[in-house]
Amino acid sequence: MSGLFGTDSARGLFVAELSCELAMQAGRAAAELFAKEQGEKIIVAKDGALSSAVLEAAVCAGICSSGVDAETVGEISGAAASFIVKKHKAAAGIMISEATGVTGESGITVFGRDGFRIGEETQLEMEEYICAASGERRRFENMGRMLSCDTAAAEYISHIKAVPAVRLCGLRIAVCCCGFLKKAVEKSFSELGIRAVLLPEPERSPEPDIAPEITGLERLMDAVASGDFSCGIAIERDGGSCLAVDEKGMLVDGDTILAIIAKYCRKNEQLKDNAIVVNIMSSLGLMSFAEENGIRIVTSGSCGRSVLDRMLEGGYNLGGGQNGRIFLTDYSSCDDGLLCGVKLLEILKATGKSLSELAGEMRRLPQISLNVRISDSGREVWKNDSEITGLIGHYEKELGAEGRIIVRESSGNGPIIRVMIEGSDFGRINDIAMDIAQRIKERCRFYN
Repeated sequence: MSGLFGTDSARGLFVAELSCELAMQAGRAAAELFAKEQGEKIIVAKDGALSSAVLEAAVCAGICSSGVDAETVGEISGAAASFIVKKHKAAAGIMISEATGVTGESGITVFGRDGFRIGEETQLEMEEYICAASGERRRFENMGRMLSCDTAAAEYISHIKAVPAVRLCGLRIAVCCCGFLKKAVEKSFSELGIRAVLLPEPERSPEPDIAPEITGLERLMDAVASGDFSCGIAIERDGGSCLAVDEKGMLVDGDTILAIIAKYCRKNEQLKDNAIVVNIMSSLGLMSFAEENGIRIVTSGSCGRSVLDRMLEGGYNLGGGQNGRIFLTDYSSCDDGLLCGVKLLEILKATGKSLSELAGEMRRLPQISLNVRISDSGREVWKNDSEITGLIGHYEKELGAEGRIIVRESSGNGPIIRVMIEGSDFGRINDIAMDIAQRIKERCRFYN
């Protein structure tokens, strides 16, 4: 995986790591790799962070220095940027944003002309351009122009309003979101006939390890439970993830949302090949629900990019995971929390059912997930440790067909082994997870 881009973007502490020089080089690399001829443009979008405005200028400087036009579209979400890149037929797009839950850490996400995030192979090619100290580089004859578009937000909102096939009048929804998304929700929901109540933004934690993935989710649950709402919608800060809260204040996660949308789309002959793409961490409840409703499950790797890649390979139009990153490729080239929320509200209105009724159609099994930090020397080696693999195998036999164990290695701020267990008895799967995690921790010390 690219050292500069991580899973989806170039990420690092502003100035200290993701400097203006690096941002300018990223802009230049995007221009030289994606623009085919003079006069093409690259869309440059940003969020509302202070660092994003400074990095925007650096990215544009790099693009224009290569003879390609840079068109700034102001403050929008990543999903909106993806839509604008494709709609405006740009050569590429660059989204500059503050990292979720980490104040002062900025990221750069690059979209191809089709609106999809660039893949790992293209990321590595960009990294080579950025890191090359010298060498012959392509330049168009003239300096690129600085362009500005002030209609991007309105264009994206019009796109969202066109998604539901029914009017959504009469719904009263509590919404937790921030930044550009507040404007998008207010405008689109109002014109769709939805009464939206936006919760005030809670203070962000300075500690990235304890910041919630979806800002204010617990407050949203409390607000819906104590108010007269049809449901609640929580959209992550970057706009990519959507979770919901039913009218009783109970959480509806991404797997359940995926099940609801899949059943509705299949009934209306909108689900390609009657299949959905899910990652390996998706629940057994979703698997059983899909089988009962004639929906085929296609599995992918654990990250959102893996889900999307598998969808594109097979021509599928619906996929996602528990974290609420749902891909509806008939409408968008990337995960779009606002789009997903509007689609869910369409289903509420079209079926006449409450969200708790729709969510209750999928039976859930208890699930627990633990992270175990390991040393660099323990990477991959643990897979061949008989004490670890033997213990996992023992518990897999105990759980049988009524449960499952997934143990996989991932990287974030250092190597981590994730232990996920699902089964009918929460107390028992909790004990099993703790036992496996402890054995991994003990054995991986052996490799230090």
